[in-house]
Amino acid sequence: MPKVALAFDLGGTELRGALVESGGRILASASAPTLALAGSEAVIGQIVGLAGELRAMRPDAEVAGIGLGAPGPLDPKAGIVIGPPTLAGWHEVPLMDILISRFGLPVRLENDANAAALGELRFGAGRGAESLVFVTVSTGIGGGVIAEGRLYHGRRGLAAEIGHMTITGEGERCFCGAVGCFEAVASGTALGRRATALSASGDGSPMRRLSANGDVTARHVVEAARAGDHAALALIEDEAQWLGIGFTNLLHLYSPDVLVMGGGLANGFDLLIGTLRRTVSRRAMPAYRDVPIMPAQLGGNAGLVGAASLILWEGEPGAPIAIVQDEDASENPVSGEAHHG
Repeated sequence: MPKVALAFDLGGTELRGALVESGGRILASASAPTLALAGSEAVIGQIVGLAGELRAMRPDAEVAGIGLGAPGPLDPKAGIVIGPPTLAGWHEVPLMDILISRFGLPVRLENDANAAALGELRFGAGRGAESLVFVTVSTGIGGGVIAEGRLYHGRRGLAAEIGHMTITGEGERCFCGAVGCFEAVASGTALGRRATALSASGDGSPMRRLSANGDVTARHVVEAARAGDHAALALIEDEAQWLGIGFTNLLHLYSPDVLVMGGGLANGFDLLIGTLRRTVSRRAMPAYRDVPIMPAQLGGNAGLVGAASLILWEGEPGAPIAIVQDEDASENPVSGEAHHG
């Protein structure tokens, strides 16, 4: 049995775990709703429990270590989660040391979007690129930047918190407390909030029907837009424009070989990309307009595969990334062979 990594993708909504081998193939996976309001001890307990489930699925697997992607801000070198807005009660939590003491295994911690960027660079939409910007658009907006084959961390690993760059002076207040953040106007949460405000419970609108007359989510907006609902299509148009403004800033800042969009809202990439690209073409300087904007190829598994790479391929977080692919990684690692818990 080849060595594998226990990989975790800690989100504000869902905690996902997997056993991943060096070729990027997921051997087993499991998930649970994140106890985001219950504090760090409760969520760490969930990680420990999910690890037990995964190891029971493949008792023959030799686990080399644990790679974990978590929401920022965090310090990957020190292994400290500093204070993510989407997780209540987390302040300077030494997550890496806690997990080392619980498991007795090497543990690597990385910003969740950075982990997904690594996954996409090795096995997804960024294969062959030396520079890449990964944008995850879901509950919030996160970013991972790879420049000249290396993750860009900045001071204390705090670089590329792109969800909190200011792109407007108006709108709802962000999780972080500021007004005008990219995340506050363009995240899946923001899209769902706008959709909920446009409709009323029981009004018979397609989005409300899809939500069972509860709050409308970004997923409901995408589903209604696919069915041709005019209100949903107008919301998608506005969302694509906000994303286009943010993406233009990222192209000007980092000049990547490719910009990759992941996260839950990437499921509506085909609906968004036309207006998104037109917005970039209007706003970006000419030299930046030909950068490909692509959907993540690994879907929700990008963060897990990238987190596993911190153990199986990268050594230390921030170490050089080999651009040459492993021979057994020539096929997409997202396969039907994963076992879901």
